[in-house]
Parts: sequence; C-alpha cells; structure tokens
Amino acid sequence: MPRFITTLYLLLCIFSSYAELLPVDAFGKLPNAQSVKLSPNGKQIAFIRNVDGSSLIGVTDLIVAKTNYILKTDNEKFKIGWFVWANDNLLLVSSDYPVFSHGAAYTESRLLKLNPKGEDGTLSPVIAPKIGTYNQKKEHIAQFQNNIIDMMPEDPDHIMMAVDFDIPTKPSVYLVDLSKKTTRSLVLSGKANVNGWLTDQQHRVRLGFGRDDTKIFYRLFDLASESWRTIWEYEIFDAPDITPLGFGLDPNILYIIADHEGRYALFKVDVSKPELPRELVISDEKHDIEGPLIYSNITHDIVGVHHTGSEGGKIFFDKSYTEFQDKLNKALPNSFNNVVSYSANERKYILYNSSSTTPGAYFVGDKDQKTMDFLLEEYPMLFEKPLSGKQKVTYKARDGLKIEGYLTRAQGGIKQNSPAIILPHGGPLARDYANFDWLAEFFANRGYTVLQPNFRGSSGYGFAFEMKAIQNYGGTMQDDLQDAANWLSENYPIDKNKICIVGASYGGYAALMAAATQQETFKCAASFAGMADLELSLRKLMNFTNYKVAKKQFGDDLEGKSPINLAKNITIPVLLLHGDKDRVVSVEQSRKMESELRSYEKDVTYIEFENGNHHLEIEAHRLATLRALEGFLHKHIGATLPIADNSGG
Repeated sequence: MPRFITTLYLLLCIFSSYAELLPVDAFGKLPNAQSVKLSPNGKQIAFIRNVDGSSLIGVTDLIVAKTNYILKTDNEKFKIGWFVWANDNLLLVSSDYPVFSHGAAYTESRLLKLNPKGEDGTLSPVIAPKIGTYNQKKEHIAQFQNNIIDMMPEDPDHIMMAVDFDIPTKPSVYLVDLSKKTTRSLVLSGKANVNGWLTDQQHRVRLGFGRDDTKIFYRLFDLASESWRTIWEYEIFDAPDITPLGFGLDPNILYIIADHEGRYALFKVDVSKPELPRELVISDEKHDIEGPLIYSNITHDIVGVHHTGSEGGKIFFDKSYTEFQDKLNKALPNSFNNVVSYSANERKYILYNSSSTTPGAYFVGDKDQKTMDFLLEEYPMLFEKPLSGKQKVTYKARDGLKIEGYLTRAQGGIKQNSPAIILPHGGPLARDYANFDWLAEFFANRGYTVLQPNFRGSSGYGFAFEMKAIQNYGGTMQDDLQDAANWLSENYPIDKNKICIVGASYGGYAALMAAATQQETFKCAASFAGMADLELSLRKLMNFTNYKVAKKQFGDDLEGKSPINLAKNITIPVLLLHGDKDRVVSVEQSRKMESELRSYEKDVTYIEFENGNHHLEIEAHRLATLRALEGFLHKHIGATLPIADNSGG
C-alpha cells in the first residue's frame, strides 16, 4: 500500500546518536530495488528487484496496482546491466554474460526484448549476428551487442545501434525495427579505428570517435560539405581529454567536456565553423563537470547537465526545471533529490531521495495531482536505523598537495584510542563521492572510523591531478594513503596502532603495497580482487585493444611496483578475497600472492568465491566478504563493538 510523504517520514529519516549493532544482512544484501523507470505514458513502472540473491525485473501497472516479474537471474549465468522503455509495450534489457574464449575471460553484453506484461516469457535478442547461409557470410560475434546510440523517441518502433558484426572493433550503425524479429538495415559501415558513434537530434550519424594505438581522435560529418573531417586528436594522457556529450536541437551545436582553468567544464562548440569556437556553458572551480547532458522529453532539447558537486546532482539551464528542483528540495530538505525518470509529457516522474545518512528510496510523483507516493526502498533493513553519514575533509600530503576525502565516523562517535580504516577506491582514475556508502556504513556500525581519500590520480579534480596516477603505481599515490592515516590519528582520537587498510581492485593493490612498504602505519591489510603482479596484469591485456594504453599507464619497473615481488617484506596480517570468474582482475593474481606469502610463512588468509565476479554482484559473496572482513579486523585492530551474531541469516 503506498505511503505518502509526511513530516513523520522526514523525522524518521533523521538518525539518532545511539549505537545499535545491525546484522550483516542489513548492509550486505543486494539493494531491494534499483533503476525505477516510468513508461512513456506514465501508467507503468519497471524496476530491478533483488530477492534472496536473485535479481528480477518487475513491472507494476499503476492503474490496477498489479506487478508482474518478467525476468529472473541468479547473477551467475548472466547479470542484468540496465534496461530502458522502448515504448509502452516493450522493454529493452542489457544483459552481461561471462565468456571464456581463446584463452581470455571477458564479458559479452546483449540486448533483449521483453514484454512488460510478461505474456510471452521469451528472451528475444534485439540484434544478433548472422550465422551464415549459402548466400550469406557468417558475421563476427560482437562482444558488445547492446550499444544503443539513438532511442528515436518520435519513432517508438525503431532505435539505432552500433555493433561490430562485420569487422571486429569497427562498429557499423544499424537502424533496428523493434516491431519485428531481429530486423536491421545498415545506416553506416564501420570505419578504421572508430569505436563509437554519436547522432544529432535529427537522427543523423554526425560524430565518430576512437583510438589509434594511444592517439584519441574525433571525426565529424560536416553538413555543408557532406564529408567527414577530423576535428580533434591528441595522445592519451598527454593532453586534457575532450568528451563529446551530445548535439543540441541546432545540429551544428555540439556540447563537450573540456579543460577550463584546470578543471573540466561544459562547452558548446559551433562545428559548422572550421575554427570550432567554444562557448563556456558551466564550470566549477573546485570539481570537474562530469555529465551527461539532460534532455527534455517534450522538446528534445538540452535543459541541463549532471554535476555531482551541485545540489540534486544536476545543473539546469531551463528555469522551469530549476524551479521544480527547488520545490523538491524544499519538500525534502537536507537530502539528495534526483528525478530519475519522467513520463513522455513530464507530468509524472520518479524521484530518488537519499542522503549520506539515509539509503535511497523511490517515489512516484504527479505534477497535476500534486502528489508523491512512496514506492520502494533500497535498503529496508536500514530504514529508521542510526547511520553515520559522510563528512568531507581535506588534508595535506607530505609534498603539500591538498587531498580531499570523506570521513565516516564510528557509530556513536569516535571514542578515545579507537580503530580506523583507510579505504582507497578502485580505478585508480576514479573517485569516491558523498553519497550513502553501504561498506563504509558497515565498518562504522562495527566501531571503525573510515577515511576514503581521493588520493592524487583520482578523477574529478582536473586533468593535472588525475594524470598523477600515470606511471605512479606504488609511488606518491601510495604515499597519500599513508599520509591520510597519519592525518587521521593526529586530528582525531584514533589509536595510530589500530589502523588497517582495506581496498578492492586498485584499492586492493594499494592495500597489498601498504602491507609491503608501510607496515609502520598499517597493522593489517585486506585486498578484494586486488592486483598483486602488474607485469601479469599487462600480459593479460596483450590480446586486447587497450594494451598500449595500459602499458603507457603502468609505466616501467613493474617488478619493483608489484606486491608479489615484495612479499618477503610483509610483516602484517593479510586477507585476500577474489572471485574465480573475475573478468577484470584475474583470480590468478590472488592465488599467486597467497602462494608467495605462504612460501615466506606470512600471516595470510585467502578466500576464493566460486563463480564470483569483480564487483561483488552475487549476494552470497557480498555477505561472506563482510563477515570475513568483520572477523579479520576484529582480530587484528579490535572493534569498539562486539561482532554481531549473524547466525540468523
């Protein structure tokens, strides 16, 4: 039964200061609901629901209040990536399948058609390679068969897709008829080194972009001359990126993200002029504008851009959207309010509401009726529970560079001589944000204060800052993590002898490097899917198109930057966790690291997850990871709260 937004609901979302030990399941279960989207007519919602480790796509008819579940996966055979309404009678679902071929493990993505009423129950591909007949050649089985480049909203029975069926890594553009079974017609053949295409609002293919070894280039179809020309090119990592986001209603106006005074900003470019003049649209002196663009469902013109540094995560250029966002923020103060889906006429909408202390909840709103009804929560076991939230902090690295990060205080406050965790993100060309974080909150609930540094090399702080990650593995990026731990113990009542480092992917690599080189600071290290051998990582990429890019990113002397070659120096306990079907960082990394540590009789624990992937998307593995981390940390740095009894599930 729908629940309405009330003052009571807002009060319940404000956590109290008492400490309550919550079960692992409250944090470790996959989100109860994700990706809620309205149908074009506003009469149906589709969403992803996670139940007992399985993921389902559900469709609710808002008129009769009936829900059909039309797709289910155990997240092992395949995973639901994303979905979109093609029209009121059709859902398009991107699904990811694990593949092992020619000695390499990778993910293959396909696009499926689903009837929202669940009447046929079949998984029909939107597009598929031709298997070959007497008068037809066999096509390449493309790794990515889910690349929609134009939804063509005025023509709900057609979309445009880019897929490399003819020549590997050279996608052609096809017009796909959704009303028929896998019917497509060629719009544009693939071009050398072009691996992506962009259409304008008139549904013409206007921009091709790609990479030739390590050179990035963009080619524009000029409307006046009806010919293709290169408009930008540069060596990756040597110059600030240029990221085209989309065309405006004017087919000669292209919106891009590019460098502006040390930060990435949004520009519009007049591509009809040879000199490609840029006009600054919006910038932020502290953080990069990241995009994507926001288009109106009504006019199909650009009305704003996504920007995580702004209230609501968006900046609007259209006054009416700004006014509506202000109304939402007034109705739901001190929280993140993001309209994630609109009906075609934009009179109905889906609102995602959250804060750093409250997990997300979805609501369906009606502008005409002026109502907003509760739909679904992401983490229902955390509703009304005391959570810590994140606080933005800054500290100076040893060379004076200012580093931004997020502090999550131990539940009930930071007690004298309490333990702490440094939690570096993956990437490393990525970053942490101020949003709700289930892992940081889990640690805080167990009595640990958590610091997530956006160390040098993180994205979001301009080209120069991000490029400090290039050829810097084990260098000053690593120093920033040690400086974070020292800053934390100097400014808060943290016991400097009770700090552990925990990370995944690149963060896992950083944790292992800390164990090998920074034992005086960190008393234990936990790595999930971390790289231990950079030389092995690079060799694994030799048959992929990004090999030269990775080689340029990693740099030289990989032997001395690899934790596996420094195992004999490790003197602190190490926890290794890895999925055996990881398609990003091979499980071989952790297996070899364990073997090397055991050869030196080091204190190491290794847990391997059968059919596990890189992103902990199987619920049982996520729960097991939390329980393993809980026991490991409690043993080596001691939590201020006892370990929870999770025997009840």
